[in-house]
Amino acid sequence: MKLPKTTLILILLALGLGSFVYFHEIKGKNQQTEIKNQKQKIFSFTAHDVQSLTIKFKDTTLQLEKRNTSEKPQWEIKSPISALANDAIVSYLMDLLVDGKSERTVSVLPTELSEFGLDKPVATIDIKLKNQQSHQLILGKGDFNNQFLYAQADGNQNMNLLLVSKDFVNAVNRDLSEWQQTAKKPDVQPLPSLPKPSPTNSK
Repeated sequence: MKLPKTTLILILLALGLGSFVYFHEIKGKNQQTEIKNQKQKIFSFTAHDVQSLTIKFKDTTLQLEKRNTSEKPQWEIKSPISALANDAIVSYLMDLLVDGKSERTVSVLPTELSEFGLDKPVATIDIKLKNQQSHQLILGKGDFNNQFLYAQADGNQNMNLLLVSKDFVNAVNRDLSEWQQTAKKPDVQPLPSLPKPSPTNSK
C-alpha cells in the first residue's frame, strides 16, 4: 500500500519535530541540571561552627579567634598582634566560606599544580571548627578569563580544582589595620557657654 505524498510529508515532519523536542527540551534540561549540579558549595559548615581562622597572604599570617562572648565584636586577632577584630571584615570572609560555591571543577595531575598557581598560592585559609575538625582553602591564580580563581579545598586527593569567586582575594588582601576594630571616638561635649558679666556702673 502506497502512502499519499502529503501523509508521508506529515509523518516526516512529526518525526523531525519529535526529535527536536527530545534534544532541545528533554536532553537540554538534563544538561542544564548537570551544569547546575556542578555548582556545589565549597564547604558544608555554618558560621556558628567556626572557632578560628588562620589566613596566610603575602608575607603575613593572621590568626583570628572567635570570642566566647555575646558582645560585639565577636572576633579578636591573636597574631601578629593582639587586638579586637573588625567584625564586618571577618563576616565578609565568613560569608564567602560558608555560602561560596564552585562554578565547576577541573581535574589535574599533581605535576600540573604550578600551572594553576597552587604551588605558590595567592592565599591560604585554614578553618578550625568548634568540634576540632579543620578545613583548608588554597587560592591560586585566575582562570583564562580572569573571572574566577583556581582553588583547592581540603587537599583534594582526586586533584579536582575548584573555580571560586575572586571575592576571596578581595576578602583577604587587606592591611593589618583594616582587620582591627576601629576605636570609637568619644562623644565630645561642647563646653557650656559662660554667662557674660553684666557691666557695672562706676560712680
